[in-house]
Amino acid sequence: MAAAADAGSHSRRPRRPRRVGLLLGVAVLVVAADIISKAMVVARIPERTYVHLIGSVLMLTQVRNGGAAFNLGGTSMTIVFTAIAVGVVTYILRAASNLRSTGWAIALGLLLGGATGNLIDRIFRAPGPFRGDVVDWIELTRYWPVFNIADSCIVCAGVLVVLLALRGVRLDGTRAGRAQDSPQPDASEQDSPPRVADDRR
Repeated sequence: MAAAADAGSHSRRPRRPRRVGLLLGVAVLVVAADIISKAMVVARIPERTYVHLIGSVLMLTQVRNGGAAFNLGGTSMTIVFTAIAVGVVTYILRAASNLRSTGWAIALGLLLGGATGNLIDRIFRAPGPFRGDVVDWIELTRYWPVFNIADSCIVCAGVLVVLLALRGVRLDGTRAGRAQDSPQPDASEQDSPPRVADDRR
């Protein structure tokens, strides 16, 4: 009965609140920052020109990218990357129903916002729907691919996901491998003296 009572107390513990609002809030901020920054770059910086902020270390430019993040994959894979982005967005929205970890909410919000920001370019920019080029505009030295806010958020999300996985944090906020509490003996059994067998007949 003690074990049953203890199990009942565990089942009645309040569950962590869902973090869907935090996920969506982070995603909206990322998408807004990405759209606004790209619009400003397209309006003020001609393609293939540079604005040197810190010499040749940090520069602003405008590059049209038909590949994946950081211009990986080339323009021939544009439709494939668009399909991947749609799949990522769909998966995150479905996984959000069980999301109760703040860390995972931030990570998936960054990933959702980054994927959505670049997906908007794929859908609405030239040369056509679902084949559009992404606007990249941040360049760190001449040896690093040009990227944008959405790309950087995707990378930050990946780093955070790795850290959460290493710590064993699940989407629902629990930790993998944590030993469950063993049922405690009943108080009446702890306080009562040991029984002595009666050998009298």
